[in-house]
Amino acid sequence: MYTVKIRNSIMIAHSLKHEFFGPAQGLHGATYVVDAIFKSEQLDAHNVVIDIGAAHQILKEVLEPLNYKNLDEHPDMIGDLTTTEYVAKYIHDKIKEKSNHFFKGRIEIILGEKHDAWASYEG
Repeated sequence: MYTVKIRNSIMIAHSLKHEFFGPAQGLHGATYVVDAIFKSEQLDAHNVVIDIGAAHQILKEVLEPLNYKNLDEHPDMIGDLTTTEYVAKYIHDKIKEKSNHFFKGRIEIILGEKHDAWASYEG
């Protein structure tokens, strides 16, 4: 398996409105380190998994509408519990939409919420 990993970060606000989440029910902020890992069993005609510049551009475009935003007010997320796992899948799906015409492998998104806590989604 070949992989290419790129990284960016975002700052968001949200609330997790369910008693399960204790104090996180209230509005709070999070800074996510976002790792996007592109995986492929084989290299393309140019001997790459994906063009790294294109991967960076796509990740930037996907993260921009989330950065410095309250996810409770994001049109795609109103009423959802925007857990770290949920946001990882959301980012994954948006990257997949933007890259599926030229990238056929798997994508894993890892969100680092703190130095000792991560969540991810791979599809």
